[in-house]
Amino acid sequence: MSASVLIYSILAWFALGAFLSWRAKKKQAESMAEYFIGNRSIGGFLSSMTYSATTYSAFMMVGLVGITYKTGITSLGFELSYLIGTIFLLMIFAPRYWSAGKLYSVVTPSEMFSVRYESPKVGAAAAFLCLIMLIPYASVQLMGTGYLLETLSNGAISFTTATIIIALMSFVFSWWAGIRSVALTDALQASVMLIASAMLAAFVAFVLLPDAGESIKTINPNAMKVTWPFPMFLGLTLPWFFFAVTNPQVVQRLYIPKNKTSIRNMILGFSSFGFIYTLLCVFFGISASKLIPGISVADKAMPRLLSMVPYPLALIVTLSIIAAAVSTMNSIILTLSSMFGRDILKALNPNIPEEKELLLSKILIPIITGVCLLFAQYKLNMIAVLSSMASGGLLMQLPAIWGTFFWRKATAEGAFWSIVIGGLAVGSMYVTGMKPLGLWPPVWGIIISFAVFLALSLFTTPPSNADGFIDSLKEELEKF
Repeated sequence: MSASVLIYSILAWFALGAFLSWRAKKKQAESMAEYFIGNRSIGGFLSSMTYSATTYSAFMMVGLVGITYKTGITSLGFELSYLIGTIFLLMIFAPRYWSAGKLYSVVTPSEMFSVRYESPKVGAAAAFLCLIMLIPYASVQLMGTGYLLETLSNGAISFTTATIIIALMSFVFSWWAGIRSVALTDALQASVMLIASAMLAAFVAFVLLPDAGESIKTINPNAMKVTWPFPMFLGLTLPWFFFAVTNPQVVQRLYIPKNKTSIRNMILGFSSFGFIYTLLCVFFGISASKLIPGISVADKAMPRLLSMVPYPLALIVTLSIIAAAVSTMNSIILTLSSMFGRDILKALNPNIPEEKELLLSKILIPIITGVCLLFAQYKLNMIAVLSSMASGGLLMQLPAIWGTFFWRKATAEGAFWSIVIGGLAVGSMYVTGMKPLGLWPPVWGIIISFAVFLALSLFTTPPSNADGFIDSLKEELEKF
C-alpha cells in the first residue's frame, strides 16, 4: 500500500475528527466536571458508542487477532469471558457509580474512594496505581498501529513515525474539548470500526476462503483446539473479567449519562457492539492461521491479512484500527490527567482553585502522551499479554471497590494498603517472572489484596459516613 495514500487518508481522518472536536469546543464551559465528564449530560447513544470505542481498541484487531492466530479458538473464551463479565458488572455497578457520582459530585473513579473512605490518600493511591499500570496499556494502542502502518507501507512508514502520528492525533482530540470531543469522535470511530470489520469478514469468508460454506472447523482444524493451559487462561481472563470496574477510563464513562434511560441504552448498545466485534476479530485470527501460516510475530497477522484484500477495503480497515487505537488512547490520557488533578494535586492542596486544577490537569495530557510514545518504542512482545498485565495491576482495586458499595465495615486503612501491597505484589511478580504453583500474578495479587483489605478493615475503624453513603445509594437505586 502506498505510504502517501496512507498518510493522506490519515490526515483526512484527522481533519474530520478535528472538526468534530471544534464543534464540541464551542459548547464547552471551563470546569473539571464539564471538561472530563460533560457535566453528566451525555445521551444514551453517545454514551454507548464512546464506551464501546474506549473498551475495544487496537488490541482487538491487532492483539486479539494475533493471539488467536498463535493459540487458536481458546482466545474466544478469553474474550467472551470479558464481555459477559462486563455486562454483568455494568448491570450491578453502573447505576451505583452514576448515582454516587451525582450525589457526591464525583469526577474521577478514584475520587469515589476518597469520598467513601473519607481519606484522600486512598484516592491518591488508586490514582498512582492507574498512572503506572495504564502507561503500558495506552502504549499498546501506539504499538498496534505502528506494526500495522509499517507492514502495510512495506517499511516506507517506520514504526516510530506511525506511533508519532497516532500520538499527536490522540493528544489533539483529548486536549481540545475534553470528553465532548472524545465522545463525538468515538461515535464516528466506533461506527467505522464495526462497518469496516463486517466488510472485511465478508470478503475473507466468501473470497479468500474456498471452503467458506462449510463448517468453520474446516478453516484450520489446529486452530479449533484448546491450547491454553488453565493457569494461563485464568491469569489472562481474571483481570479482564473485572475490567469494567477496575479500569478508570471506562469507569469514568459511568458518570457521563444524563439520565437512567441513557445508562440502560449505554449497556444495551455496548453489549451488541461487543459481541459482534469479538466474533469478527476471532474469525480474522483463525482465518489468517490458514491463509498465511508461519508468521513469526503474531501481532502482524492482521497487517498481513490486509495485504491480501483489495486496496480500498484494506485502507478502510486500516483507518478503523487507527480509530480504535486513538479512541482508547485519548480516553486513557483524559482520565489519567483528571485523576492527577483531582486525586493527587487536590490531595496535596485541598484548597487549590478549580481553574488551576483544570489547567494543571490539562498540562499533564502532553506529558502522558510523550511517556506512552517513549514506552511504545521498546516494542515489547505480545500486545494481548501486555494489555492483560496492565489490567492485572488495576485488579488490585477490586477489594476497595467492593467495600465502597457493599461493606459498611470497610476502612480507609484496609482500602489503602490493599491497593499498595497488592499493586507491589503483582508488579514484582511480573518483573521477576514469578508464578508460584504455576498461577499467574493477578491470581496471587487479588488473594493478597483481599486478605490485606479484610484483615485491616476488621481491626480499624470505619469512616463516619459509611452508613450514610450506602443508605443514600439504596434510596437512589430504588428509583431505577
